[in-house]
Amino acid sequence: MKGLAEPLKDARQLNGLALAYMGDAVYEVYVRKFLLESGRVKPNDLHRASTKFVSAKAQAAQLHRLFEEQFLTEEEETVAKRGRNAKSGHVPKNTDVLTYNHSTALEAVIGFLFLTGRLERMEAIIYNILENGGANG
Repeated sequence: MKGLAEPLKDARQLNGLALAYMGDAVYEVYVRKFLLESGRVKPNDLHRASTKFVSAKAQAAQLHRLFEEQFLTEEEETVAKRGRNAKSGHVPKNTDVLTYNHSTALEAVIGFLFLTGRLERMEAIIYNILENGGANG
């Protein structure tokens, strides 16, 4: 097994849902670390605060903001569209399909950057989201 931060050779060939699978996990770790650094320690507080960032609604809103601000590169926008258009066969709980698809798109971008070893760029996007307050950005 290769090191976690080492690029995956075939990352560009992965479908949008596979990229989103990885992106979801990576994004969650960054959000949790951010919340712990803010001084929150009670599990209920952590969970409530994390939904401001990791809910489908919050992620979709941040993706829209990143597009509006032209923060994403052309390649990242292409990956986002791949993630958005991927058919999961999964019916989202607590959200509509369009919001879920846009949330998946953001996760796909994060997963793509992580798996291609572009950690600095990935962190720039994640920190932009964290600094803009998640759902309240």
